[in-house]
Amino acid sequence: MTVGTLRWAPTSVYSSVVGATARRTIPRPLRAPLYRAFAAAVGARLDEVGAPLPSFASFGEFFARPLSPGVRPLASSPLVWPSDGAVGAAGAVDDATLIQAKGKTYDLAALVAEPRLAAALDGGQFVTVYLSPRDYHRVHAPCAGSVVAYHYVPGERWPVSPLFVDRVDRLFARNERVVIELASPWGPVAVVMVAATGVGNVWLSHVGHDTRTWRRTAEVVHHPVTATVAAGDELGAFLLGSTVVLVLPPGAPTLAVPELGATVRCGAALAATGAA
Repeated sequence: MTVGTLRWAPTSVYSSVVGATARRTIPRPLRAPLYRAFAAAVGARLDEVGAPLPSFASFGEFFARPLSPGVRPLASSPLVWPSDGAVGAAGAVDDATLIQAKGKTYDLAALVAEPRLAAALDGGQFVTVYLSPRDYHRVHAPCAGSVVAYHYVPGERWPVSPLFVDRVDRLFARNERVVIELASPWGPVAVVMVAATGVGNVWLSHVGHDTRTWRRTAEVVHHPVTATVAAGDELGAFLLGSTVVLVLPPGAPTLAVPELGATVRCGAALAATGAA
């Protein structure tokens, strides 16, 4: 399957319909039964939810549900996983290139859409995490530092499931995304929240709105932010599920990444043992 055979999929229309449906208020008596049915269908864990199910007025609120305190303990590590999900790819950023899947690569500069940031990250490390519909959908700071900017990059909304990642060229660099730029002890860090089919809206914790506000423009939006964060602090949230690409600069601690496809949890140690 190639981009040519997939390009007729009405992903933007479908995403808009899903987004509108997810924002629709659900009558209170129906909320818990609907959310339980969804959780049963996708395998989501309701025992981890940090609020009563009827308190989520819409599917959008339920998808971005908080966790109960202590469910994701924060590791004593200079780097922690920014999200729940499954490992999709990892490695070194060689010659400003990242691995998407076996036999497929994409450009760092195209991903972050900010030449200064791309130059600072070249030669570093990256890891990709796929969030399925069953996963916890909030994204957190991988290290202590400060949020410098949210860079909104308009684009397509291809599905980001492994089936499509293996077949669609430069998928993460062509989909709509938000590049969250952090200042860390080692230099700039990029936490890239990639939108997908049905996942067009990304909540931005330090901006106070979601990406619908910026979708009216066809240009990259650079939104400066000044916010100090600790490792594990919230940065944003997805609707339904998508992908996070974490890119670290040269000099950052070496990543300890399990095998591809392994399940990871936000807040767990990401730096190799003994890294500082």
